[in-house]
Amino acid sequence: MKILALNPGSTSTKVALFEDHTELWSETQRYDTDVIGRFSGVMEQEEFRLEEIRKCLAAHGATVSDLDAVVGRGGLLKPIESGTYEVSDEMLEDLRACSWGAHASNLGAPLAVRLADEGGCGKAYIVDPVVVDEMCPLARYSGLPEIERRSIFHALNQKAVARRAAAELQKPYAECNLVVAHMGGGISVGAHEKGRVIDVNNALDGDGPFSPERAGSLPVGGLVKLAFSGKYELPQLLKMLTGKGGLVAHLGTNDLREVIRRMDDGDDNARLLFEALAYRIAKEIGACAASLSGAVDAIILTGGLAYNERFTKLISDRVAFIAPVKIYPGEDEMQALVEGAIRVLNASEEARRYE
Repeated sequence: MKILALNPGSTSTKVALFEDHTELWSETQRYDTDVIGRFSGVMEQEEFRLEEIRKCLAAHGATVSDLDAVVGRGGLLKPIESGTYEVSDEMLEDLRACSWGAHASNLGAPLAVRLADEGGCGKAYIVDPVVVDEMCPLARYSGLPEIERRSIFHALNQKAVARRAAAELQKPYAECNLVVAHMGGGISVGAHEKGRVIDVNNALDGDGPFSPERAGSLPVGGLVKLAFSGKYELPQLLKMLTGKGGLVAHLGTNDLREVIRRMDDGDDNARLLFEALAYRIAKEIGACAASLSGAVDAIILTGGLAYNERFTKLISDRVAFIAPVKIYPGEDEMQALVEGAIRVLNASEEARRYE
């Protein structure tokens, strides 16, 4: 089976062609900001990106008629169960209207369905978007009835590495208890109980550990006082939470390698922040272990920060008493998208319907 995978980002689109589980080729199309800036909103970029993908296929000697399926990155939708979803009219309507928020990933499903229809296979899917919500009722409560905890996290990579770890443990994912920490520009730590993420921090909107560019959980009183200090408008405050928080706020960089360089040059503040970031992630892992009543088969560290052995060792040293630690650096999103499509195409999993 030949499957095309699409992953739209803010200024790029990743395109990859697979034959079954094997990647034949991949390319990241990057767009100049002045080109993207011509569009009033992300969804106005659909025709432009579609034509660029067609050019990419032609350059690699591929045609849409060769495809058995097209799978795109899932966008901001209403909260849904984990799984592989057929692209439906209802899904397209919500994404194109940005009913649940605007993000470049909203283009994944529209681009997938148009290419699938052009090729004649008619099989277009998304897999485990960031809005996957399997939280248990207890995890939804905050201390205010007006604010419910939300599940927004790196579901695609968390689910993919959880299945990989389950296979190595020689157990079905649906029988495993795992704690997965995705560590990148944003950080999400999830408690996976028998194949469901029953609790996870909102990695986008001020919850959990701080990250290279996000503030994470903050002392609420201090945040309220900051908001009413008269120094900041709402857009500034929101940017401080996501984009200009975390390491960026403290050190002016979101690059862990730069933090380590400063540490090695004797910068004590950089060293303390490096250690504090690891400490906060370890603390969140411990909280997820409590969500699983301490019955944890493995702890998984993944994402871009997991490439750094000094960093993962700091975390592992604090949490190894809970369960064995497995490290899967990076996030192979294209492979994860294709694996989700294959599970449906080979009938090992039934495609879900977004309604």
